[in-house]
Amino acid sequence: MYLSAARWQRPQSASCLPADKKHMTRRVYTCRHGLYAHRDCAAACLSNQDKDLTLCQDVICFEDTLWESLQGASADLSPREDVEQVTLALLDAANDKDSEVQDQVRKSMLTLGKQQPDRVLAMCQDYLLKNPKLVVSHRVVILQTIKLIVGCRIEEISAPRIKSIISLASDEMTRSKEVIPDWQQAASNILVAVGNKHINDIMEEILSKFQPGVLPHFFVVQTLANLSDSNVYGMVPFLNAILGTMLPMLGMARQDNMKWVFSSALCHFSDSILEYLANLDKAPDPTVRKDTFSGEIYAAFDILFSNWLQSREHKLRLTVGEAVGSMCHLMASDKLEEQIPRIIPAIVSLYKKNTEHYVISKSLCHVLEASVNMGSRVLETQVDNLLLALHQQVSAPVDYSDPPTVKNHNEALRCFSLLANSFPDRTVMYVLQKLENSNERSRMGSLAVLRHLINSSSVRMCVAASTMESKKLLILASIRQPMADHSNKVKKCVVQVISAMAHHGYLELEGGELLVRFIVQNCALHDTYQSHHRPTTDPEEVTNEALRTMCDSTLHLLTTTVSRLADVLWPKLLYYLTPSQYSNATTPLCKSLIVLGNKKKSNQEPSFKIDFTQEVNLPSPQTVMIRLLVNAAFPFNSRGHGPPSLSLLQILSINIHPNTETVWEKKIPLLLSLLDESTAESLDKKQWDEKMLELLSNTLVSIGDDKWVCQFAAEATRYLSTYNNALEEKSFLYRCIGVTLQQCFNKEVVKKQLQEVLLVARHNDAIEREGVAMGVGLCASSHLEGTLAKLDEYGKSDAFKKSPSIFNLLKERNEVEVEKVKSTLILCYGHVALNAPSEKILNRIDQDILRCISKHFNTKDLTMKLSLIQSVGLIAKAISRCVKKQGYIFSRKQELVTVMLDFIKSEPSDSLRTPLRPLVMITCANLMPLDPPLSENESFDLLKVCVNSVFTLPPDTHTPEKTKDEENLDPKQRKALYKDTLAALQELLRSMLARDPSPDGFQSIFKHIESWLGSVHDHERERAITATSNLLAYYLQNLNVKSMVSFHNLGALLGRLSPRCSDPQLAVRAAAVNCIYTLLGIQLRYEGFSLDYKDEAVESLPSLKEALENPDHSVLYKTCSDLTKVMSKRLPQQQLTTLVFMLFEGLVDSQTNCCRASSVILNTLLKNRGAGLQDLVPEMLEVLHVRLQSITEEQVRVAVGQTVLILASQHLQTVINALVNQPLPYDSWTSEMWMALGADPFVASQIIEMVMEKLVIMAPYVDKKESMMRGGMTKVATNQPLAMTCGLKELLLNGQSQEPAVSLFPQLFSCLTVRLGASVGVMPPKDNTHKHSGSLHVAGVAAEALRILLARAQLDEVMNRLDENNAWDALKEQNTHITGVTLLARALAKHAGPRLPAIVECLCPSLNNIYESQRITVTAFFSELLNHHVVTELMLIDVLMNNMMERISDPCCTVRMLAVRGLGNIAVGSPEKVNKYAKELLAAMSSGMEEKDDPGKLITLEAMSGLSKVLLHLDKKNVHLLVVYIFMKIKPFLESDNDDIRCASILLMGNLSKFGSGEPVFKDQIHNVLVSLLLHLVDPNAHVVKACKYAMRVCAPVVGSEQITTMFQNHLHEDKSLHYGEFINDLTKYLIQDFPGMLNFYHISVIQFFKSNWPEVRAAAAMFIGFLLGNIQQEHLSHLNMGTISKGLVMLLQDPDPVVRMKAAEAMGHFH
Repeated sequence: MYLSAARWQRPQSASCLPADKKHMTRRVYTCRHGLYAHRDCAAACLSNQDKDLTLCQDVICFEDTLWESLQGASADLSPREDVEQVTLALLDAANDKDSEVQDQVRKSMLTLGKQQPDRVLAMCQDYLLKNPKLVVSHRVVILQTIKLIVGCRIEEISAPRIKSIISLASDEMTRSKEVIPDWQQAASNILVAVGNKHINDIMEEILSKFQPGVLPHFFVVQTLANLSDSNVYGMVPFLNAILGTMLPMLGMARQDNMKWVFSSALCHFSDSILEYLANLDKAPDPTVRKDTFSGEIYAAFDILFSNWLQSREHKLRLTVGEAVGSMCHLMASDKLEEQIPRIIPAIVSLYKKNTEHYVISKSLCHVLEASVNMGSRVLETQVDNLLLALHQQVSAPVDYSDPPTVKNHNEALRCFSLLANSFPDRTVMYVLQKLENSNERSRMGSLAVLRHLINSSSVRMCVAASTMESKKLLILASIRQPMADHSNKVKKCVVQVISAMAHHGYLELEGGELLVRFIVQNCALHDTYQSHHRPTTDPEEVTNEALRTMCDSTLHLLTTTVSRLADVLWPKLLYYLTPSQYSNATTPLCKSLIVLGNKKKSNQEPSFKIDFTQEVNLPSPQTVMIRLLVNAAFPFNSRGHGPPSLSLLQILSINIHPNTETVWEKKIPLLLSLLDESTAESLDKKQWDEKMLELLSNTLVSIGDDKWVCQFAAEATRYLSTYNNALEEKSFLYRCIGVTLQQCFNKEVVKKQLQEVLLVARHNDAIEREGVAMGVGLCASSHLEGTLAKLDEYGKSDAFKKSPSIFNLLKERNEVEVEKVKSTLILCYGHVALNAPSEKILNRIDQDILRCISKHFNTKDLTMKLSLIQSVGLIAKAISRCVKKQGYIFSRKQELVTVMLDFIKSEPSDSLRTPLRPLVMITCANLMPLDPPLSENESFDLLKVCVNSVFTLPPDTHTPEKTKDEENLDPKQRKALYKDTLAALQELLRSMLARDPSPDGFQSIFKHIESWLGSVHDHERERAITATSNLLAYYLQNLNVKSMVSFHNLGALLGRLSPRCSDPQLAVRAAAVNCIYTLLGIQLRYEGFSLDYKDEAVESLPSLKEALENPDHSVLYKTCSDLTKVMSKRLPQQQLTTLVFMLFEGLVDSQTNCCRASSVILNTLLKNRGAGLQDLVPEMLEVLHVRLQSITEEQVRVAVGQTVLILASQHLQTVINALVNQPLPYDSWTSEMWMALGADPFVASQIIEMVMEKLVIMAPYVDKKESMMRGGMTKVATNQPLAMTCGLKELLLNGQSQEPAVSLFPQLFSCLTVRLGASVGVMPPKDNTHKHSGSLHVAGVAAEALRILLARAQLDEVMNRLDENNAWDALKEQNTHITGVTLLARALAKHAGPRLPAIVECLCPSLNNIYESQRITVTAFFSELLNHHVVTELMLIDVLMNNMMERISDPCCTVRMLAVRGLGNIAVGSPEKVNKYAKELLAAMSSGMEEKDDPGKLITLEAMSGLSKVLLHLDKKNVHLLVVYIFMKIKPFLESDNDDIRCASILLMGNLSKFGSGEPVFKDQIHNVLVSLLLHLVDPNAHVVKACKYAMRVCAPVVGSEQITTMFQNHLHEDKSLHYGEFINDLTKYLIQDFPGMLNFYHISVIQFFKSNWPEVRAAAAMFIGFLLGNIQQEHLSHLNMGTISKGLVMLLQDPDPVVRMKAAEAMGHFH
C-alpha cells in the first residue's frame, strides 16, 4: 500500500520501453536527483548503512511489485477523455440517494460546465440522448444542471450548442404527451434561461411547436408565460402574433389543465404588456400601444369569461378570475364598460366557490381600478353588490401568521378606497349602517373600513375628504352602538377607530366625550382570568389585560400628541377619578391629568384654575382630595395608583384649596421618594398609614377653615359607600373621618357625623367594625365627652332592638345583626379608652366603659367575644399608660382574667381558626402589670391553659377540616394567625416573668414548657425552645441582682437545653445556643459580674450558631463539644452532678441528633471536669454499659463505646485473640473495639507489628474448585490474614493511631500494597453460619486500610490526587488494578519522595514472590517510579533499572509488559541517564517490538511508546546506524486497526526525525509516508490526529521545502483545530511548486488510500486529489496519470459512505 519514492522506477532505459510508455519514463527519471529512484542506488544506500542483505532484498522485491502495479495503472487517457470519464461518472451519480451528494454532484457539474461549457453541455446532451429510459428524477437533475450552466455561462456558449440545447430542452419538454411536472418544468426552465439572451432562437423553436390549429403541449404554453415574465422587452413584440395564434386554440382546449395554462399565460401576457407600456422609455419599441392588443385580449377574455369561469375546478376558476382582472386594463373602454355588469358579479360569485380569496380580491381590485380610471358610469349599478361582498371579506378573520389572509384584507380595504373615491356617500353610509349589525365579525369589519376611510380621508381626493368631513356627527352617533358591544374584539376595533378620530377632530365635537368615557371605561377593566375562567385557544382572543393596555396607551397618546384635545380632557378627566367603577383606571387617568396640569401650569394658562361651581359634573375639591388620599394610602393597589395620586394631588393643590400648596410641596415629594424605594412587600403599612393621616391632619390645620373642614367630613362620610367592595380602603377612610373630626370645632357637626358613621357602617364585616371603632376613637381624643355621650345614646337606640318579623322567620338573622352592632360598639369603647386624654380617662373606665361592655361577657357569639377581648386589652393598655403618672388599683383585673380564660378554653384544641387565642393572651399580658397581682394558683392556671392551648396546635401547614359555620383560612392567612398566636404567648410569658424576675419565678414558668422540649413533633419543640429563648433573653435584660443569690437551677436547665443544640430543626438549634448563652450570662450576673462584663469564653457562643447552620453531623458535634467546654468553665461544682445525670437521660432523647449531642457533651464534660467525680465512676460505667447495649444509633454507640473501651486497654492480648476469631464481616461492636485499641500509640504499635509479621508468613489465599460441575479454580482468601487486615483497617480509623502508623509507615505501606496485590480477584471465605460473609470485598478491605494509612501519615496531597483520579476504585478491581497502582506510585513520587527509599527496599523482595499477582503489583509500582526524576535524586535508579531488566524475562506476559513500560519511563523521569543505558534500552525495545507471545500487542505498544520517549534523549551516535532499520520496523504499524498502535508508531516516526536530518535516505522515507500522515490528519481517532500533527511538525525540516516546513510548524499544533480543506489546498500548491517531479508518486500514493478501511481517510484522499487537480499548472499536468485518478474517483463515487461520495464528486469538479 505504501509506495516508496525510492522504489518506483525500473532500472531500464527509455529505449527498452514501448513507445507508449516513454513519456512516463521521462517523468520517472526527472525525480532521481531528489530521491533514490534506482534499484542499485537504493541497495547501495542501504548497504552503506551496514544493514543486512535481507532488508535490501525486501526493498527491491517490493519495488518490483510496485512497478508492475504502476505499469498496470498507467494506461493514460487523453485529457479530453479524462474529463469525459469524470463527467460521465458525475452524470451517473446525479441521482444519488443522498441529497447532499446530489447537491455536490450538481456543483461539480456546474464547476466543470463553467470551465468548459460547450463540452460539458454536449456530454449532458449525449447522456440524455443515449439513455432514453433514464428515470425521471435522474433526468431532472441533469436538466437542472444544464439550466445552471446556461444561466451563468450563456455568453460563452457557442451558437451551435445553444441551438442543440434548445432542441434538447424542447424535445425533453414535449416528449411525453402526459404532463410530468418535474421533468418538463426542468426542461422549460432551460428554455427560459436561454431565452433571456437568445429570444429569437427560442421563439423559433417554441413557435414551431405552437402551430395554428394544433393544441400545443402544456409546457409550451407555460414556457411562453414564463418567458413573458423573465424577458418582458424581448417577448412583448411577439405577443401580438402569439395571441393571434392562441385565440383559435382556446376553443380547442377541453382539459382543465390546458385551460388553466392558457389562462395563466394570458394573465402573464397582460401583466408583461402593462409593464412594457408603463416603461416605454426603456422599451426597444416605444410605438407599442394598448390598442395593439385590445382586440385579441377582448376575444380571449370572451372565451375565458363566458366558458371557463364557470368550471367546476376551483384552481381553474381562480386563475381565470386572476387573468380577467389583469386583462381588463388592456380592453377597450367601450368593451370594458359593456362587460362590467357581467364581470363584477361573476368575480364576486367566486368568493362563494373558493376558499383562496386573496386572488379574487386582487382581481376585483384590478377591475375596479380599470373601471375607475376610465370613468365608468355603469359601475354605479354594481356598488351595492360590491359593498356587500367586500364587507364580508374585511369581516373575515385575519391570521397574521398566514400572509394570504392579510393580503386579502388589505386588498379588500383598497377596494373600499376605490369605491369611496367614486361613491363616497354610498360607501360611508353603507359602512355606518353595518355598524348597527350586532354580529361580532360584521362590526369588526365595519370598524376596520371606517378607520381606513378616516385615516385615508386626508390623502384622498377632495370629494371623498369633504364627504368624510360632512359626516363627522353622523359617524360620532353611529359609533355608539359598537361602543356598547360586550366583545373585547369589537372594543379593540372601536379603540383603533377612536384613535383615528382623535387625530381628525372628532373628539372636540358634541358627543366626543362619550369616546373619552369609552377609553376610560376600558382602562378600568379587571384581569380576564381572575377566578374560574380558563384561557381559550382562540388566536384572535383579546384579553381584558390586552385591551386595557391598549386603552392606557391610547389615553396617553391623546394626552401627549393631540394638542387640541387638552381643553377636552382638562379638567373633564377629573370626573372619572371618584366613581368606584373607574378605580382600576386611576393610574392612567392621574398620569394624563398630571401631564395636562403641568403643561397648563407651566404655560400659565387660565384654564389651569378649575371653577368647580361652573363644572357641574365634576366632583367637589373635598371629594377629589378624599379619593386621592385613600388611593395614596394603598399605593400598590389598582396597578400602583399611589404615586400618581400623590403627584396629582400636588398639581391640584391650588384647585383643592390655596392654603394646601405650601404643605404639599414640602410633604408630598418626601412621600414619593419613600415609595420609590419601597415595594408592596417592604413597605411598612402601619407606618405609611400614620404618614397619610399626618398629612391629612397637617393639611386641615393649614387650611384653617372650619366650614371647609366640616364639609370635608360630611363629604367623606357620604363617600363611604363608594368603598363597600374595598373594605381596607373603607376602614382607612373611617380613620380619615376621625382625624377630620379632631380638627372640627363645631360640636353639632361632630355629633352628626358620628351618628352618620355608626348608622351607615356595615357591622357584619370585621374590617369595617375595626375601622369604625378606630375612627370613633380618634375623634374621642378631642371630643371625649361628646363621643361617650353619642356611644351611650347609640347603645340605647333602635339599632339594638330586635325587630319583630312575621312568624319569627327572620329571628335568627336579626339576632346576628344585633350582635354585630354590639361588637362595633364594644370596640368603639376600647378605642375611645386608648385614644382619650390620660388625665380624663381613668375616672371613666368603670362607670362609662366597663359598665357598658361587661354585661356582654356571657355571649356565645364569636364576633362579640373578639370585640370584648380586644376592647379589654385596649382598656388595659390605656390604664397602664395612665398609671405611670398616677397610682391605680384595677379591682376588676381577676374577673377579666377569668373571663379571658373561659374564652380560650372554649376554643378547639386541634385547630386554629380564629384570632381569639392571640387576642386573649395579648389582653392578659396587658392586664398582668396592673395591680393587684394574681395568686400562685391563678398564675398556674393561666400559664397551663395558654401554653397548652398553643403548643398542642398542629403545624401551620396543617389544613383543618371544614366546619359548617366557618370557612377555612387560606395558607397565607393561617400562617399569619399562627405567627400572631406564638408572639402573643411570648408576650404573656414576659409579662408574667416581669412580676417575679427570680430563678424561682423563671422556674415556675419553665416547668410548663420543659416537657415540650423533648416532643417527637418538630413544631412543638420549636415553639417550646423559641418561647424559652425569648423568656431567658427578657430575664437577662431585666435582671437586677441586689444580693448574691444562687442560680440553683442552672445545671438542670443546661442539661435540658444543651442537647437541643443538635436538634434536626435548624431553628431549634439556633434557639438552644441562644438559651445557653443567655443562661451563662445570667450566671455571670449572679456571680457578681457587672452588666458590661464580657467573658471571653461565653462571648464565643454566638459565633457557634453559624456552625450549627451546617447540617453535617460532625460539624454539629464539634460545635457541641466547643459549647460544652464553655459550659464546664462557668458551671459551679455543686451543679455538675445534676448536669451529668440529665445528660444520661438525653442519650435516649426522642431525637437521634440530640442523643448524639448528649454523648458528645457528656464525653467532653468528663474530660474537662471528670477528676472531681471519682466516687461516681462505678455508677457512671454501669449506666454507660447498659446504654451501650440498648442504643441502636450508630454514632451514639461509638461515642459511648469509646468511653467504655478506655477501661479495657489492660487486657490487650485477650481482646485481640477474641476479635480475630469474630465472624467476618465484623459487627459494629467488634469494629468499635478495634477502633478503640488505636487510642494508645504503644498498644497500636504492638498490634501493627504483630499483624505485619503474620501477613508475610501466611498464605493470602488458596485455590479451590468453583464447583463439582465446573472445573475452573477460584482464589479464596484465608481467614486469619483477612481478619487481621479488617482489624488493622478499623484500628487505623482511630486518629490516635497516627504516631505508630507514621513510625512504621514504609513497612506497613509495603505490607498493605503487597496484600492488596494478592487480594485482587480473590473471593471471601465462605462461612455457612454467617450469611453475610460473602458480602466482604477482600481487595476493598486492603485498599481501605491503605487509604487510611496514607491519611494517618498526613499525605494529604497524595490522598487528593488519588481521590481525584478514582484510584481507590481502580486498585480494587482486577481489570484496573495496574492503573490504580500506577496512580498510587505517581502520587507518592510527586508528593512523598523522601519516603520512597525505605518503601523500595521493603518491596524488592516481593519481586521474587511465588504469587504472580504480587509481582505484577510491585513491577507496576516500580515502573511508574521510573517516570519521575525523584528516583535519581534518591539514588534509586540503578536498583529500579536492574529490577526492570530482570523482569524482561519474567514468565508472566503482564510483568514483561510493565518492565518494558518502566524502561521507557526512564526517558521521562531521568532523561540524563538514557545514554548510560542506551544499549540495554534499545535492545529491550527492539525485542519488545518483535515479541511473539503478545496476543494483544501490548508489549509492542509499550516498546514503541517507550522508544519514542527514549529517542528524545539519545545521542545521535547511539541511534544513527539504526534509523532506517527502526523506520522499516514501524512502517507496518502505520495502518494498524489498533488506534493506540497506530498512534504510537506515528509518534515514534516523529521522534526518529532528529536522527535522520541531513540523511538522503531518511528524507526518502519521510516522503514515502508523507501522504499517509497527511491523510491520517482526519483519522477517526483524535489521538492519532494529534500524533500526525506532531510527527509532521518535527519532520518538517527534513521534507526539503521551506514553505511546507513553515506551514507544518504554523498550523499543525496538537491543541489547535485544523481546517483540513484549506490546509490540503495550500499544501498541494507547495508540493506542485517544490516537488513537481514527485507528483506522480504522490498521486499514486493517494490513490492507494481510496481503499482505506476508514471512510474519513477515503474522503480525505478524494479531497487531496481534488485540490491537486485544482491547483496544478498545465506544464505539470503530464506528471499525473489522469486515467488512474479518474478511475479511482469513479470508484469512490460508488462508495457506501455519502461523505466519501460527496468528496469524490467535489474532486471531480477540478477536472478541466
